[in-house]
Order: sequence, then C-alpha cells, then structure tokens
Amino acid sequence: MREASTELLVEADESTNVTDLLLERCRKDPFGILYAHKTPNGWLNVSAARFLADVTDLAKGLIAGGLNPGDPVAVLSHSSFEWTLVDFAIWMAGGVTVPIYETSSASQIEWILADSGARRVFVEDLAKAGMVRSLVDKSTALGEDPVTIIRMDHDGDAPNLTSLAAVGMGISDTEVERQRSAATLSDVASIVYTSGTTGKPKGCEITHGNFVRVARNVIPFLPELLMQPGARTLMFLPLAHVLARAVQVVCLTAGITLGHSAGAAGLMADLGSFKPTFLLAVPRIFEKVYAGASHAAAMSGRSALFAAASATAVEYSTAVDLATRGEGAGPGWLLGLKHSTFNRLLYPKVRQAFGGNVGFTVSGASPLSLRDNHFFHGAGVPVLEGYGLTETTAPCTVNTPDMSRIGSVGIPLPGTTIRVAPDGEILVKGIGVFKGYHGNPEATDATFVDGFFRTGDLGELDEDGFLTITGRKKDLLVTAGGKNVAPAPLEEKLREHPLIAHAVVVGEGRPFIAALLSLDPEGLAQWCSQQKIKPLSVAEAVEDQRVRAAVQPAVDEANKLVSAAESIRKFEFITADLSVESGHLTPSLKLKRSAVIHDFQGVVDKLYRK
Repeated sequence: MREASTELLVEADESTNVTDLLLERCRKDPFGILYAHKTPNGWLNVSAARFLADVTDLAKGLIAGGLNPGDPVAVLSHSSFEWTLVDFAIWMAGGVTVPIYETSSASQIEWILADSGARRVFVEDLAKAGMVRSLVDKSTALGEDPVTIIRMDHDGDAPNLTSLAAVGMGISDTEVERQRSAATLSDVASIVYTSGTTGKPKGCEITHGNFVRVARNVIPFLPELLMQPGARTLMFLPLAHVLARAVQVVCLTAGITLGHSAGAAGLMADLGSFKPTFLLAVPRIFEKVYAGASHAAAMSGRSALFAAASATAVEYSTAVDLATRGEGAGPGWLLGLKHSTFNRLLYPKVRQAFGGNVGFTVSGASPLSLRDNHFFHGAGVPVLEGYGLTETTAPCTVNTPDMSRIGSVGIPLPGTTIRVAPDGEILVKGIGVFKGYHGNPEATDATFVDGFFRTGDLGELDEDGFLTITGRKKDLLVTAGGKNVAPAPLEEKLREHPLIAHAVVVGEGRPFIAALLSLDPEGLAQWCSQQKIKPLSVAEAVEDQRVRAAVQPAVDEANKLVSAAESIRKFEFITADLSVESGHLTPSLKLKRSAVIHDFQGVVDKLYRK
C-alpha cells in the first residue's frame, strides 16, 4: 500500500472560523481591492472595508429576521458578486450556507431544502423566486414551516438585499459578534450536495476548519500564483461547486482581487476586460480555446501553420516534461528554434484568449487530455492539474510550478495524506476532508476506513508522490465541464419504456451527457403491432425514424429528473443483445458499464461527432 504526504505549513486557531479571515484581511489592508463587481459600466472595485460593511449589514438583517447560529440558509443563483456577499453574510450571522446549482430541477431543489432544513432561500431574480415559491406551495416534503425567499437583484421587489439590510438597522455590532463568533473550526460552514451513484444527493458537511486550513496552507504552497503583487483572478465556475467556494476563500485570505463571470458563454469577453493573472478552469474551457484557435486559423487560410504550431508546442512541452523527470535531455536546438518562432507568431494569440496576463492556470473537476495539457504548456499557458472531491473541500492534490508532472494530478496539499489501497482505490486523510454526510451516519461510516476517506476513484502514486488517476471505482460520470452526473436514475427511467431493454448513460470527460440504448425484441414486436406496421427486426428498427421518435419521449421524461447540465442531449441505438453471456451483465443482471462502453466505443464516438 503506497502512501504520500505533505506536511502542514500553517496551523489555525481552533476558536476561529471563516469570518476571521475577512476580519484579518481588513485589519491588514482595509483599502485593498478584494472584489471587482461587474456592472453595465464596467468593473467596479470593492475594498475589503466596503465588503465587510456590506456583509455586516446583511448579517444584521438575517439576525433581525430570526436567524440563529447554525441555521441553514440556501443560495440559488449563478456565480456573482452578490452570491459571495450573501455567503459571507450568512457566515457573519452564524448561519450555514446551502448552495444550490442554478440549473437544478424542482425535485432537486425540494430535496435539498427538505434534507438541509433550510427555510431561507436567496435567489438571483424574479424568475427563480417564482419557481421556488411555486415549489414551496406545492411541496409536502417541506412541512408547515414557512420559507422566506430573498431576491439578490438590487432593483427587485422586497424582500431583497436592500430591504434585508434595512430591517437589520436595529441590530447592534455586539449581537453580530456574538453570533459570528459562535462557530469554531469544527463547526459546519456549508452543506454541499453532490450527486451519488444511486439514490438522492447527499449533503457534505464542510466545516469552517476545512475552508480555513485549506486557504491558509494553499497560499504558501502556490506562491507563484497567490502571493504575487497585483494577483487577480476571474471566477466563472458555479459557486454551488465546492471548488469555486474554496478558491474564493483562498483569494480573500491572500488579498487577491476576484471578479465573477456568470458562465462560460461570456467568459472570453470577461477575460479580455478583467485580465486575470491566474485562472481556475475546467477541461472544457481549454478545449474551447483550442477549438477557437484552430477555427480562426482555418478561416484565415492558416490551418497548416496552426497544425505545425500545435505539434511544436506539444513536442516542446513533452521534451521539457521528460527532462524534469530525468528521462530526457530536453528540447534540442532545432525544436527550440521552431518553438521560438511560433512563440513570436502564434502563441501570443493563444495567451490573449485568456486575457493576456495569465501566468498559470489550474485545471480541475475532470481529466484534461494530455494533448491539451502539453499544447497549453508549450504555448506559454502552463496548466497545473489537480484533483479533489466535494468531500475533500475540492483540492487534495495539485501540481505546482516547481513540482509538476504532466498527466498526473500532482502531489498532496499540505496537511494531506494520499494512500492507494491494494485494490487501487484512492484514500485521503487531511485538512480538507469533510465532517460527514448530513443526517446520514450510515453513509458517513461506510465512506471511511482507518480514518481515510474512500474516494471511489482509482489511482497510482509514483515514487516521488505524484498521483495519477487511472479510473473510477464508483459509478459517477464527470463531464468535460466538471459536472458530476449519476447515471443510474436516468437509466432506470429510460428502461421503463417498453421499447428499451438497456440504457447506458455516457459522458465521462465529454462535453455533454448522451446515452446508448438497446431495443427489447418483445417490446418492439408489440409496438409494431400497435402501430399497425409490418414487424421490424432490431437491425431494421434502429434505422427507423418512427422508432427513434417513439423513444424520444422516454428521454424527455428521464431528463425531467435532472438539471439541464445533466440531461441527455443525444442517443444512439446499439443492436447487440446485452447479456451475461456477452460479458455485458453480471450474474445478478447488473450492467457492466465499462465493458459496454469499451465494446461500443465507435458508437460513443459517433455521439460526439459534429
């Protein structure tokens, strides 16, 4: 059993919590710019002192409304400055933040509110307020307790952020301090819901200690990114994702200016105007930048030149990476000359896509392809790939500028131990590991062994402590955009249709979720009879548009169970009979997903061809 550890760099006072990081930042540099708030007129700078004042005003409003220490408060919104303001206000009032993805379905929202006990919900606008109100009025799971909905847009009808601050004017600073300081490092700061392989999402209890210790230790661990004068970054990942929240706390602790972009659609324009010095991204963003550069070259008649520049970047980065491992001499003079030429002609345009000032990028949430990793390294946009889960407060390993191996997800963060079990499962112990699953002690007990969290992922540790992910033990898909998707509920719903014998949801590392469907011969015969058409064989049926049209409603129904980001966008039929004999089912008739995907890789690839 191989194991790797990194020693803790910074201790934390047990009596403190996340809000102490904000107070400390204000004492050190009250006029330092913590946030750049995007407005119709450009980016508006927000100092630490201004942010603290606004956070305190909202906290007073929450306290005036009856919020007690430990009470859960939900937030349903795109990433925004207001999301951050509300998050810290909840903590300042002693509450527990419960993030909800803005794309969540009504059933998902209902479950999270019911399971967490949140009876206050911040929503981004009138549309979200109406959706939540309608859900609350119809729900039986939420019981009789009233649910307060607060809009986060400033010009909305009350209750909104302005009216919330107004009702708190009678609350004293002493009362705020009493509630703020009630939580210690061991107390829960946030309940973050993550998709499981089966059943309903589980709420991960992330403590103040998880956020504080990760923040204090990541900063000296990555000084090239986080301790540089003028450091700034743009956050576009959903703040419902624990990685985005963890990075946000890191930036506040380090005094880094942070801006918010609502999502990938407007990201390129925001990068150009904000000009970050480092960027947290997911593989899909790198894929889009590469595709955009390739398309621009094609439109200008320079496809051959871009292909040569791309190949040179990959070759150059590969040579450098091998040299750092002691397995090569590095780039030769001819390769160096080619690389230098393209570094003048084409690579600056790639760097400009990230705003022009990015020195490093960090990629997480799902694997980045080796080609893309080497291309961006070679083009002067180094990618530091990392690894983590919601249960580890996101990062538990990462490559650093000084300790980096492309293809790996890096070395353990300070205060973290990574162990690979005999069966290859990655086990984690350390400062980011969560407290447990909310209200689910059985699931909590099942996920720990000898004090280590069982990730469900498979990996290998090399002799220098670099972790490489080799597969997934648990049945959970992660798209190229970093969205975790549990396939089982979708598959179960699809199989309810009489025409469908088996459904295999795919999308690991891909831009969207899709499905492979096999037809049931008996159901097909019955359907043909009902439609009064001649009998079709399975081979004929998969090519028949009438069959495809008949199956589409089943896909639509399955998609109602999940958010838009988790929904099935395309499907293809497979003609083979999936059975125990064929090796695609277990003796108990459970699907062997990896076997199906391996045997029908050509069909999977077809789903993602443009």
